[in-house]
Amino acid sequence: MTPLTQITELKEHLAALRYFPGTSGNLAIRNDVQSLYVTTSGIDKNITHEDSFVQVDYSGQPIDSLLKPSLETVLHLEIFNRTDAQVSLHVHSVENNVISEIYGDDKKVTFKNQELIKAFGLWKENDVLIIPIIENPADVTQLAQLFAQHVQKDYGVVLIRNHGMNVWGRSKDEALKFLEAAEFLFKYRLQLNAAQYYLHTLKER
Repeated sequence: MTPLTQITELKEHLAALRYFPGTSGNLAIRNDVQSLYVTTSGIDKNITHEDSFVQVDYSGQPIDSLLKPSLETVLHLEIFNRTDAQVSLHVHSVENNVISEIYGDDKKVTFKNQELIKAFGLWKENDVLIIPIIENPADVTQLAQLFAQHVQKDYGVVLIRNHGMNVWGRSKDEALKFLEAAEFLFKYRLQLNAAQYYLHTLKER
């Protein structure tokens, strides 16, 4: 299966889960030593056609195309130029935005004693998953600089405050696993916080 076919299938899978509201979100996959495929800026990702992806070099310049790559290609480039990751995903959800705002001042959100952290290779009883949260400057160059500080492995997760989440992995399946596990953990934390608040208010009555 070619890289373009893989990223197209992944796009269609995430589109079915409604991860691309208002043309938001973007995806990238390493093609070869000279290029990668990224989603085209402003294109409805719920539909697949010949303009869904644009081939770019490792500086983000389109190769033989007039299509404009996603503005957040700079984030994908930080991953592909710093690691051996093969796939990078950037998605927006209500849950990852709310979590990033609640814990934004802490610059991280942590999870422990939760089964889904095993998706990140954390199997020991006292293991802790730490997901960093960075600010969201309007200048994407500044955003890329903040983001780059947390790109240290061939896989990872970073939240951008009130913006979205970037996940990357050594394969399409690994990147998707991280995305699904992280989104589950965000929903879990929000519902747990709500339940704890409700129980607290009952005790205060």
